[in-house]
Amino acid sequence: MTTHPVDDVPPARQLAAFGLQHVLAMYAGAVAVPLIVGSAMRLSPADLAYLITADLLICGVATLIQCVGFWRFGVRLPIMQGCTFAAVSPMVLIGTTGGGLPAIYGSVIVAGLAIMLLAPVFGKLLRFFPPLVTGTVILIIGLSLLPVAGNWAAGGAGSAEFGAPKNLALAGFVLLVVLGVQRFAPTFLSRVAVLIGIVVGLAVAVPFGFTDFDGVGEADWLGISTPFHFGAPVFEFSAIVSMLVVALVTMTETTGDLIAVGELTGREVEPRSLADGLRADGLSTVLGGVFNTFPYTAYAQNVGLVGMTRVRSRWVVAAAGGILVLLGLLPKLGAVVAAIPAPVLGGAGLVMFGTVAASGLKTLARVDFKGNDNLTVVAVSVAVGMLPVGVPTVYERFPDWFQTVMNSGISAGCLTAIVLNLLFNHRPGTARSATAEADGLAVGGDEEAVQQAREKTL
Repeated sequence: MTTHPVDDVPPARQLAAFGLQHVLAMYAGAVAVPLIVGSAMRLSPADLAYLITADLLICGVATLIQCVGFWRFGVRLPIMQGCTFAAVSPMVLIGTTGGGLPAIYGSVIVAGLAIMLLAPVFGKLLRFFPPLVTGTVILIIGLSLLPVAGNWAAGGAGSAEFGAPKNLALAGFVLLVVLGVQRFAPTFLSRVAVLIGIVVGLAVAVPFGFTDFDGVGEADWLGISTPFHFGAPVFEFSAIVSMLVVALVTMTETTGDLIAVGELTGREVEPRSLADGLRADGLSTVLGGVFNTFPYTAYAQNVGLVGMTRVRSRWVVAAAGGILVLLGLLPKLGAVVAAIPAPVLGGAGLVMFGTVAASGLKTLARVDFKGNDNLTVVAVSVAVGMLPVGVPTVYERFPDWFQTVMNSGISAGCLTAIVLNLLFNHRPGTARSATAEADGLAVGGDEEAVQQAREKTL
């Protein structure tokens, strides 16, 4: 019996190289959430360092749960887990208005339990994600990530030399190295093109003064996150409500990411496996609340890496989870990775995130756009998804719950695509609706009824 590529176990040296590549692709995003929240709460450098090591440790554990899985937890696909950015604003608000970290962790634990309970419900919603919707969502994921790569390439948001030509030159150089390796190197090396680009970029960055390794000397050799380090969790009603809204947003985003990886790996996500993946998200989020970190979700950054390298093994990403656990237990190693300059990551990010968008276009190529309104569905969904990406302050006068949902381009675009698909392709009682469903453009319905409706139109 042939093993599916997702279940293949590459040799140890390839596992390590491919896994490290995934870690480098998501590291900057992974540590950004604790940095932003901790800085907003004016935590001491020691507490900030503690948040980061705790985050890396649970990132690794969460990734292992998602990739390896046990019982009904884990989608068993190459999915990296990391802290969700959707929770940043609510957590900063909770932490700075008197609740502190204990109130944040109380709401995070409740949100994680809610995700586990809601996972089977979301699993049944998979029929609302035909190729028209999934292709649109994958396209939006890729497009919404590109500004992240752009910020890295320019030097990192808030950098004193943001946009300096030397930053963009370094990012461009890394991009050329990645493309060159992918085009001309042997197959194995082409699959670690991003890793090679980052290593070569770092080698060039050091003599030109891009790097700062001071943090390596200051970091501890060993760091172990203990439960409730910052005090017992506090369960405040308003904090819990805002975090439950975040939970719905992250479940929507994770659904899009899981479907995208299913498309890229050739292992279609089914209702049961989607529920298992979301349940793993919920468990990881509960662990985050217990071990002093934040809500977890599938990381879109790594979806692009799967598509670009065509390495589909979930054990590669499991190896990446193991590396993250090591980084969480050995802060000095984490500080070395943290010293990689933002422009180096930006050069690699441009091609990875662009790959996600291109994968969305590939999925949309299977959709019929003749004699229907599918083009409108894609156009409006992409527009709504890109609005908060292009104009980040567009919803700042709206209520907090609305901002939580709509400031995430992925969730805003995803919800729009689902609603518009139902509106245009799912009109009850019309032959057009049934014909569209049979073509895989809409969802639900009975196959026999679809066939009868088709016969009436012929």
